[in-house]
This record gives sequence, C-alpha cells and structure tokens, in this order.
Amino acid sequence: QVQLVESGGGLVQAGGSLRLSCAASGSRLSINAMGWYRQAPGKQRERVATITSGGSTNYADFVEGRFTISRDNAKNTVYLQMNSLKPEDTAVYYCNANIVYRLYASPTVSWGQGTQVTVSS
Repeated sequence: QVQLVESGGGLVQAGGSLRLSCAASGSRLSINAMGWYRQAPGKQRERVATITSGGSTNYADFVEGRFTISRDNAKNTVYLQMNSLKPEDTAVYYCNANIVYRLYASPTVSWGQGTQVTVSS
C-alpha cells in the first residue's frame, strides 16, 4: 500500500506563505492525479487544487491565484505553495493521490494524515 506523508504546515501571519509537501512511498504501478484538500473545523472537506501526472492543474475558486500546485514525478512528491494566506485558509490540509497498483486495475484513492495550517490575523 502506498503511504502519503504531508509536511510543511504550521502557524503563519496573514499575508504570509507556506509550502506543503506530500511524499508517496510504497509499491505501485503508477500514480495518476494528485491533489490537496482541506477541512476547517465544523466544515466539510473541500478540494483546493489537483494536478494530473502530465502536469495539468485545476484550482478551487477561492484560491484566486494565491496557491500553486506542482509535482515531481521522480520524487513521487506533490507540493502546494501558498502565498497571501488569509485567516479563512486555516484548516487541516490533506494530500490525495490516485494510485494504480496493477495493470488494468482502477485507481485507488489514498489520503495522507493531514497537516495543520493556521493563519493568524
């Protein structure tokens, strides 16, 4: 089973920046799309950004050009650069990946354990 391990969360003042990383480890055939999601207290988990294995990206409307998702396929790692952070960005951020374990198998969705991002006003 592939494991996803996030890092890079923390406490930052409004207007600041953070860079999240998520490294995938474990045996698999390939990793398709990867993404970042977040969940604030009392709210449902929501998509932040996704990136395909070819590098095509898609962002939630609330990102408004402040975040950039990227990936290094050689390192099996996806990143989220977050700039101009706002207090409403405070949440636990989760990494997500679509893993193909065998030839002709459907992708399996895997999640990381989450990393806390807190933005103070």
